[in-house]
Amino acid sequence: MSSVLIVDDNEDVLLAARLLLKPYCTVIITEKEPGKIPFLLAHNNFDIIFLDMNFTRDITSGKEGFHWLREILNMDSLAVVILMTAYGDVETAVRAVKEGATDFVLKPWQNEKLLATYSSALKLRESRVELNRIKTRQKFLNEEQESGFSEIIGTSEAMKKVFNTIYKVASTNANVLILGENGTGKELVARALHKNSKRKDEVFVNVDMGSISSSLFESELFGHVKGAFTDAKDDRPGRFEIAAGGTLFLDEIGNLSLELQAKLLSAIQNQEITRVGSNKTINTNIRLICATNTPIYEHVSQNRFRQDLLYRINTVEIHLPTLKDRIGDIPILVEYFLVIFKRKYNKPDLIVESDIMKKLENYSWPGNVRELQHAIERCVILSDNDKLNTTDLFFNTSQSKSEEQEIDTYNLEEIEKNIISKALLKFEGNISKAAKELGLTRTSLYRRMEKYRL
Repeated sequence: MSSVLIVDDNEDVLLAARLLLKPYCTVIITEKEPGKIPFLLAHNNFDIIFLDMNFTRDITSGKEGFHWLREILNMDSLAVVILMTAYGDVETAVRAVKEGATDFVLKPWQNEKLLATYSSALKLRESRVELNRIKTRQKFLNEEQESGFSEIIGTSEAMKKVFNTIYKVASTNANVLILGENGTGKELVARALHKNSKRKDEVFVNVDMGSISSSLFESELFGHVKGAFTDAKDDRPGRFEIAAGGTLFLDEIGNLSLELQAKLLSAIQNQEITRVGSNKTINTNIRLICATNTPIYEHVSQNRFRQDLLYRINTVEIHLPTLKDRIGDIPILVEYFLVIFKRKYNKPDLIVESDIMKKLENYSWPGNVRELQHAIERCVILSDNDKLNTTDLFFNTSQSKSEEQEIDTYNLEEIEKNIISKALLKFEGNISKAAKELGLTRTSLYRRMEKYRL
């Protein structure tokens, strides 16, 4: 259902179009005078505009139609305009599309063809509005943050190297692979690359590859057409299409199966995708950034990750240090998080005592910056006075020594299974808390539990 404006100086045409489209529209407004278009657009939000090309002043050239097409698009850049004329030819139709018209209809029209044109135009309007919503939201989020790397905090030598690489790479279209443990800030680096690129005003699309099931992988990334599978009730663009002109961030790419890696490689290599259920290829124009916390080069040597895919995604690599490798950054990170949480919990006078800072610097931080963030938030919430002290900290300092303990196996899957089991035991089966502790999404944790039959 939609809102439609029909502009034509022939009353018979207006009546015929109204009767034909009435069952499919919520609102239909017809108008004989094109001069009233600015007023109508200022007071209504039309999904589709049917516009005659020739009015009484000029019967056949179409100049008036092109004039009002430009006026409409100046007022609403998302407008979907279908031009109508009884004096059409191929040259005129091509010019109409070049100047921004969505389609071109010859009068007298065939009802079935006009309805098909209307249906396609409505879908285009919905897509434009949705994409504009995403872009607007992304721009708002970007403006909300300070320029540069507002949320990437650090003055250590390790972080200076990261900043230097970001500065060099951001303005290019090079594919970037970000490597680092959970909680080190891989998504923040991806957003920094986008914010400092030539695509900063376009959309940033974040895809958690670990949360996408194998059966939905192609649909989520490449889209699908209506009827492609049981639940495909409408055409739907995938993440590659949504990210057109902007940046596509594929997180946890190291967790993809070899079969899905092959499909992703094809899309990246050919710079085109095909929606599920369709034979039509769609060209892609994206900046690709990937990230993983897995030892990806070991996976390549073990034939668990395709070497050709790795070459495609790692034109430039950015290695993020763990928090224990940048201990000197802890004081400024603490101050940064303290400012945020003092404001959030309305405790403006809180300060950090020296003993708590020493304790923070002596801890191993297996969860990296994310764990530090949660620790400071917990301290702020639980503090009873104007000072944060060691009694407000609940992490187990014995964890810092855990890395020195002997392990029974070097099999990565066994280690992962044991860690997940311990997390589930620690939180008594609470999936949300266990996932948060492990730095995973709930969906990713469920997949791993299913994989290890936990």
